[in-house]
Amino acid sequence: MSIAEIESVELAPGGEAHTSGGSLGRDVIRRLVHSPVALIGAVVILLFLFIAIFAPLLAPHSPTETDLTNIRPGIIPGPSSEHWFGLDQLGRDELSRVLYGARDSLLIGVVSMSLGAIGGAIIGALAGGFGGWVDTVLMRIVDMMLAIPGLLFAIGIAALLQPSLKSVMIAIAVVNVPIFARLLRGSMLSQRNGDYVLAARSIGVRQRRIVTRHILPNSMSPVIVQATLALATSIIDAAGLAYLGLGSQDPGIPEWGRMLADSQNLLATSPQLALIPGAAIVFAALGFNLVGDALREALDPKFRR
Repeated sequence: MSIAEIESVELAPGGEAHTSGGSLGRDVIRRLVHSPVALIGAVVILLFLFIAIFAPLLAPHSPTETDLTNIRPGIIPGPSSEHWFGLDQLGRDELSRVLYGARDSLLIGVVSMSLGAIGGAIIGALAGGFGGWVDTVLMRIVDMMLAIPGLLFAIGIAALLQPSLKSVMIAIAVVNVPIFARLLRGSMLSQRNGDYVLAARSIGVRQRRIVTRHILPNSMSPVIVQATLALATSIIDAAGLAYLGLGSQDPGIPEWGRMLADSQNLLATSPQLALIPGAAIVFAALGFNLVGDALREALDPKFRR
């Protein structure tokens, strides 16, 4: 068998490359399963997903029902047997609002990260796949976006649009686009001179097929890792925008960032109203960060034995 024939078998969908990819995937899963960091992060993520899905069943009270009978100027009831996390300034159950707040907070993080990853992946794939003037034009646009601090960029976009949950999602997504674009483009450029690419060119495989079937799939690992880390950042950014009043303007919607903003004048008398949603934001972001770090180590050849 000639060298070209051997290379064609290795590059075929059912050849060795496919088998190696399958064994790589199994090795990554095995490393994640045996990683305490990944398991802790996964438990935290699953816990918040469970809370978000089953919030109507877990919440002891309505998150929007107000009861001002026990509210006095400067006096807000704290934790009790009936209200574990106490009441807020409008007499609403704080525990119920935190449980329902997981829905909007996680939704904003997932949607904004997904939109940013898709947009950035398209730009990065075009720049890394075509190169030349396409790469130059797209990367200069990305450089201009990266020149603006991320949070300030998100604040400007959210302020330009009408304050709402949709505006927050769009603002965070736009901020994530250049990050994913740069990452995927750099990963594709590092793969373009690989041995398997040279072998494919030597046997006459078209450039489009090389990019879509070989270079792009082998360049997605850093993007997947960044997606998990960006999800944690998106949740924090969403809370920050809501805290600044750029999120939903409906005070009845329980969202962690909005709950922080509503409690900023009550820190001296009722600090739990800020500490509880703040802790929820920290632990949710921590779960995604732990999974992202573990996934990065599982995919990095330097950490394999």
